[in-house]
Formats: sequence, structure tokens, C-alpha cells
Amino acid sequence: MESPETQPTPSAARELAARVRGEAARVLVGLESEVDHCLVALLAGGHVLLEGPPGVAKTLLVRTLARALGGGYSRVQFTPDLMPADVTGTSVWRPSESAFRFQPGPIFAHFLLCDEINRAPAKTQSALLEAMQEGSVTADGARHALPAPFCVFATQNPIEHEGTYPLPEAQLDRFLFKIVVDYPAPEVEARLIDAGHRRAPTATPEDLGVGPVCTPAEILALRAEVLGVAVREDLPAYVVRLLRATRGDASFVLGGSPRAGVMLIAAAKARAALDGRGFVTPDDIKAVFVPALRHRVLLDPAEELEGATSEDALKRILDAVEVPR
Repeated sequence: MESPETQPTPSAARELAARVRGEAARVLVGLESEVDHCLVALLAGGHVLLEGPPGVAKTLLVRTLARALGGGYSRVQFTPDLMPADVTGTSVWRPSESAFRFQPGPIFAHFLLCDEINRAPAKTQSALLEAMQEGSVTADGARHALPAPFCVFATQNPIEHEGTYPLPEAQLDRFLFKIVVDYPAPEVEARLIDAGHRRAPTATPEDLGVGPVCTPAEILALRAEVLGVAVREDLPAYVVRLLRATRGDASFVLGGSPRAGVMLIAAAKARAALDGRGFVTPDDIKAVFVPALRHRVLLDPAEELEGATSEDALKRILDAVEVPR
């Protein structure tokens, strides 16, 4: 007979994941893993950076998730001339009141899509720092709370593309996951093209039948459920071994920080909850290790010249570090 710890238990998080996947399948083709990673980040209270070339459905992925998750949604197209106040809002003089009144910007939504975030300079990118860390915006000395939950989904083209600005390290560290959205496999791309040519070019997720399957209040309740997921005593030590391996690996000039370890455990707890479990396993940590660390480590330039990637080095570390039984 299985022990209670080894028996998967039904959870609201698992049921939510099934409903969201069902709605996403109405629109998205071949992005199941990306949808799951986004749900993990959302329930862990984090933000998501999506990187990939144009035309791989990064924006459509976010729009579909926002529609299915039922909260307020806003989109900002990042450009070189975008100012911080264009994102956060500004104080406007009201003649009828003889006073300035704060006019909230598009950041005041449950789900904010920062499209092509690396096309705006660092000054504008940094406007998101307080919001992503503290869930608020400060304007003219006054603090304005953002809706809860608040989640940033940012898309970017690869850094080597013309007309982009690398994100500052402090900005990158605010993202729980960096998800790489690559070109699909040939058979998936064929299905995608077959489905795409039957739709109107301007069709939205709403037009394609995607509907909300939860509310912001339910998401907050699920986050509380995730906080209660149990973590075995030996797993923090396992995370430390992984982090120390990144710091000692010759491929990196900057390894993972203690904050990365805290966020790694948080993501593993969310993954366990989405799988219907009330406890974390080493496999949960391994599953979220690369997306949680790939943007927090810095690859040696000499390694880059030889064609190595951070992901390759992180996977090598996962294979080398002893896993708890």
C-alpha cells in the first residue's frame, strides 16, 4: 500500500491547469510546455520573460493566458521613445478640482504584456522594477497599489537582433522564469500553418472561443495553497549544491545567488501543486532549474565564442550534482 506522501492528491491548482490548457489548445499549437511554465510562475508569484524570434506566438501566448485566467489585461509596445510615465501613469491637472490627480497607466492590470521589452532603453525598463518587486507604483511621493495578482509577461527578441537593448541585471533578476520560445518542430509547424490559414488574420483569443476559467480571487487562493506545499529537509541543501556548482563552474563568470535559490524552491512548489501534489520532489526542482537560472547566470565570453550556451552548462550541472533519494 502506498504511503500518503506518494499518493497524488487532487488540488484546485491541478484542476485550474487542466482548464487553462484546454482553453489554450483552442488557439495555440505546440506550446504546451510554455503554458505550463507560465502557470508555474503565476502561482509562485513571479513574472515571466519570453525570448524568441518574431513570429513564434509569444504575444498570442500571453493574450490567450490572460483571457483564460480572467483578470484585467493590458499591453504596452516598448519602443526607443517610450517614457516611464507611459507605463506607470502620471499626475494630470484637473481644472475643475484645482488639483493634480494621478492618472493610472497601463501597468494597472492583473496581467501586463510588455511587448518587445528590449526595444526600450534601460530608463524605461527600470520603471517596472518597483512594480514587479513590491506590487505598487510610486508617483509624486504617493504609493499606488497595483491589482492583485499582478504578473508581468515580457517578450523580447534575441539580443543579437538589431535595435535592441540588453536588459539590466537588476531587471532580469525580477523575472522568475526566462522561457525560450524557439521555432516549432516540422510536424508542429505544419499543424500550426494548417490551423492558422483558416482563421482571420486579426482573430483574437476571444474570437476563437477562449473564455475565462477562473478569477483573480481564485488565483490568490491558489497561491496560498502553493505556500503550503511541503519541502523535504534535504531539498534546500540540494538547491545549495546546484547553486554552488554554478558559482564554481568555469563556464560562468557569475553564478546563481541565494535569491535564485529561494525562487527556485518557490517554482518547484508551484509545479508540485499543479501536478496535484502537496510535496516537492527533486524532479520538481530539476524541471524548473534551467528556466529559473538561465537569465541569472553569466556565461564566460570565451565559452560564447565557442558556441556554448548557458542552458548547456546548466544541464551539465544538473547531470553532475547528486540528487537526494
